[in-house]
Amino acid sequence: MANRGFIKLPLVPTALVLLSVVIAASAEPAYSAAPFYEGKAIRIIVGTAPGGGYDTYTRLIARHFGKYIPGSPTIIVDNMPGAGGLVSANHLFKVAKPDGLTVGHFVGGQFLQQLLGKPGIEFDAAKFEYMGVPAQDDFVFGVAKTTGITGVEQWLAAKTPVKFGAIAAGDGTYDTPKVVEVALGLPIQIVSGYKGTAPIRLAFNSSEVGGLSNSWQSFRSTWRKELETGEVVMVLQLSAKSHPDLPKVPLAMNLAKTDEARKLIQAVAQAHGAAVRPYVLPPNTPK
Repeated sequence: MANRGFIKLPLVPTALVLLSVVIAASAEPAYSAAPFYEGKAIRIIVGTAPGGGYDTYTRLIARHFGKYIPGSPTIIVDNMPGAGGLVSANHLFKVAKPDGLTVGHFVGGQFLQQLLGKPGIEFDAAKFEYMGVPAQDDFVFGVAKTTGITGVEQWLAAKTPVKFGAIAAGDGTYDTPKVVEVALGLPIQIVSGYKGTAPIRLAFNSSEVGGLSNSWQSFRSTWRKELETGEVVMVLQLSAKSHPDLPKVPLAMNLAKTDEARKLIQAVAQAHGAAVRPYVLPPNTPK
């Protein structure tokens, strides 16, 4: 399959060795694919609910992707939410045919969970065929204005934990608040089980939860109303360096008191940064 328009995943440190299996595009001439794809449909399976960042990226890509593939196939987007993308990842590995007509887009943090031995993982990340990622994520922590928290120092001193909406272990909405809870001692209560960030946004707006950890890129596009009205306040970043949009929002890494805490934050930031939004195909899909 042609893969124009995607950012190839960079190699990452050995602590995340499975993520280094991403391969370069095939050198096979593109015109050889034309007879195969003509009149067919490619299905992209999104591992989260409609309305969130993964779904939004995919539906945008789907509008244009077909015209860059010889034969101009139709592109169909389906959602298969569950367990932070694990359901769709397992489906792509075990059920989907390796015929070039099914693409998966799920949370790349599941690759780290494979290294950690998470129960329920039925895939081997090294055996997927990798296309690339649409963008790299910069995770940030947003809290509701109603909490009265406007900065991380206030948050550290808070007597009541802030409820953070999350999907499941392996997803950045769960892993990143968990790591700052452990590494920095921030008072957080993680409420997991949501099918995507769109349902979390609804829970936030109804005061069911008071915060979310998500990529700044997704916040900026899918939480625009909450940002413009000041209903959500950015208080912390989990990345190697500050995002240009958020120069005054502190980095979690700089608040770590020990080397161990700093390394823990760094590992999770890497897992949910450059490789967090992979587009992959079933094992043994022909190049």
